[in-house]
Amino acid sequence: MANCPNCGAKIPFWNIKAECAKCGVSIPNFNWMGRLEEDNRNADRAFGVFYKTLNRMRYSLFGTKLRIARMVLTFIQIVAFVIPWAVIKADGAGFDMALVSLTGRKSVINIIMELFGNSSLIFENMAFEAYSGPVTFILIATVLYLLTLIFIVLAFFMNIFKCAKPKTKSTVTFEILSIAVSIASVVMFSIAASLGSDFTAFTFGSLTAINVSGGFFFGYIIALVLFIAALVINIAVAVAPAKSDEELEAERQAKADAKAQKAKEEAERKAKAREEAAKAQEEEQKRIVEEARKKLAEEKAKEEEKAAKHHKS
Repeated sequence: MANCPNCGAKIPFWNIKAECAKCGVSIPNFNWMGRLEEDNRNADRAFGVFYKTLNRMRYSLFGTKLRIARMVLTFIQIVAFVIPWAVIKADGAGFDMALVSLTGRKSVINIIMELFGNSSLIFENMAFEAYSGPVTFILIATVLYLLTLIFIVLAFFMNIFKCAKPKTKSTVTFEILSIAVSIASVVMFSIAASLGSDFTAFTFGSLTAINVSGGFFFGYIIALVLFIAALVINIAVAVAPAKSDEELEAERQAKADAKAQKAKEEAERKAKAREEAAKAQEEEQKRIVEEARKKLAEEKAKEEEKAAKHHKS
């Protein structure tokens, strides 16, 4: 049940008339100017919120040289997941702690595929070694390795999710977590290699490793340097001065005004060019007409002269 906007009378839900039964005012048209102005104010507020969010997102990602450098380092960290952090060398199936193996050994992706394809067999192997053998530690290392990647991705998205707080330390938190978890994953994988060397062989799902050796690989040093560099630059961004919403909006408005002015000048230039072209065409048309008249006059004069000579003769 609604109320009449003019007199406040109750309007039953079954009443479909446009006019109020008590005061007779047209309810759809009541104060339409005021409602239109309110709609405009609401639209302005909505656009204000939109521009504020857009300004913050753009500034958070590319607003300063430090933030641009952070973006570059975020994607450079992908290189760390191509270089092995630790290795398990073996006759048969060996393992590289990398997303993609360039040595012919099995990569983290192969381990994940094996987990999905032969999970029951892997868990049986883990139970057989009393959850303290190479299979168990390979699986733990893989989970930690993937968590490292997830934390780095989350650190990037925090720049967007927390764009309203340009000095947020959430990215620093996730970078620290990624470093801690990466160290743990390397330790777990190295333990798996050490335990595997104590066995004649072990089986991870359908993959069998014989005469195992390996452990820490120098590739992790490169990865750690990249992670620390990303952490340092995130700390630098968090402590650096940040622009206010008013400053960002002023800059956006200035750019919008400059773009509008440029578009206006371009439109004026094209209009002037069209006007000059039309004027030139008009002048050319006048010239053609004058030449035609002059030629016609000359021909007429020749005919008159010819007729005069003929008359004398």
